[in-house]
Amino acid sequence: MSFPPTASASRQHTTRPTTTGTSVLGIVYDKGVLLAADTLLSYGSMAKAQGVPRLKVVSHANCIVGASGEYSDFQAVIDLLERKALEEETSVLSDSLYTSKPMSASQIWNYLRFVMYSKRNKFDPYWNDLVVAGTDSTTGKPFLGMIDKIGTTVQENFIATGYGGYMALPLLREKWRPDLTEGEARALLEDCMKVLFYRDCRASSRIQLAKAEAAGAEASTFIVSDPYDLDMSGGWDAPSFVEAKGDLDGDGGW
Repeated sequence: MSFPPTASASRQHTTRPTTTGTSVLGIVYDKGVLLAADTLLSYGSMAKAQGVPRLKVVSHANCIVGASGEYSDFQAVIDLLERKALEEETSVLSDSLYTSKPMSASQIWNYLRFVMYSKRNKFDPYWNDLVVAGTDSTTGKPFLGMIDKIGTTVQENFIATGYGGYMALPLLREKWRPDLTEGEARALLEDCMKVLFYRDCRASSRIQLAKAEAAGAEASTFIVSDPYDLDMSGGWDAPSFVEAKGDLDGDGGW
């Protein structure tokens, strides 16, 4: 007896970005690292979801990961990292007389480099630019790095993905300095997020901040804020928006 051939399995991976988030910003300050991202997911040009976090503390690891790009791929990356971090922690625990040591941000960054490059070589990439914040396992200093969808890595004192690479990175480059305090770093990130809200049609004024604060060899504090709205009062009252254009009464302004 012969049976008809079964239908081939449907695709289970992302062939093109569908539901996406835009820029993630990161900056190193004197005691740690701050990340910023809005909470908007876009379905093409439609604002699909308004309150979705794109900054995550990785369980069993000393780091925070943020992502721009396809959100389902970001979820898959976080699941992968948490499984890997738990595996590493339990392996170290069994080999070192019950003294566990979570993976550091620099280790997660290096692991993601291999993952993203491997997926790219299989023509099945994770459609994300990932930002990793935490502590360098060798120096104990604040760590900030980025990995793109083909496995290219960058480690810097300030990082911006997506449209932020064009609009926010010049501002970060101009204002950053090694002794930047947490308050100054937060104000700078909020200013950059305001610029992106005005200039990026996939951005939102509702954002989150995440903090990884270093304390010696380990990062002692990992906090992701609740979403909050930027203060945009007076933002559209700039003279270039209000003044008349073309010498015509009332033309070109609000």
